[in-house]
Amino acid sequence: MSQQDLTSDMLTRIRNAVRNHAPDVSCLNNKLNRGIAQVLKDEGYIESFDVIDDGRQGRLDVHLRYGERGEQVINTIKRESKPGCRVYRSVDDLPTPLGGLGIAIVSTSSGIMSDRRCRQEKVGGEVVATVA
Repeated sequence: MSQQDLTSDMLTRIRNAVRNHAPDVSCLNNKLNRGIAQVLKDEGYIESFDVIDDGRQGRLDVHLRYGERGEQVINTIKRESKPGCRVYRSVDDLPTPLGGLGIAIVSTSSGIMSDRRCRQEKVGGEVVATVA
């Protein structure tokens, strides 16, 4: 099975798993997906993730986080920059989802980081996804 956009596939798998209250989800491994998983972990949207070597490209096992009573931590997760239409923003124009309660995941020259960290380091880049 050939995947064209591995990042959209990962975000869709996470969105579907959260909707079904699954404890974890398996995604394909690449550098961008690992960066997104690291940002989600640092910001508290997922518990953890494991990189599993399967002899080919590898897998990411993402362990999802839920509230004390089972409520969803990730309500919306949306791909912003797509292969057909890239979205680049300067540090002053970065989005603030839910007025700062959500995060925007940005791919910069310094790596993948959240919009808060981009503002601290004063760098802009490609807005990959927004999470609220």
